[in-house]
Amino acid sequence: MIKVSDNAAKQVMISLEQMGADVLPLRIAIKVQEDGSFHYNMGFDDNKHEGDKSFVEKDIGFVVDAATMPLIGGMTMDYVEIDGKHEIVFLNPNDPHFKPPTE
Repeated sequence: MIKVSDNAAKQVMISLEQMGADVLPLRIAIKVQEDGSFHYNMGFDDNKHEGDKSFVEKDIGFVVDAATMPLIGGMTMDYVEIDGKHEIVFLNPNDPHFKPPTE
């Protein structure tokens, strides 16, 4: 489904621990903007909706709605430092505005 970097997996597990939750799936949703670019939402969510797909990557449970599912193939979730701040980023070749990292 998607690739998850070791850094991203570690950060997700830290977030679960800080919440005091043993296991909650991470929901990822993509909204296509007017210009065609992708806007990502994510959060821990144990509410299953009709059409949701579930999968596990690096011991992390993921849940994705039916509209997002075709948009995540080949996507990588990473945890990186940008301008002095650490954050989760999505590298998604399906996004028409995607530019591969140069480093």
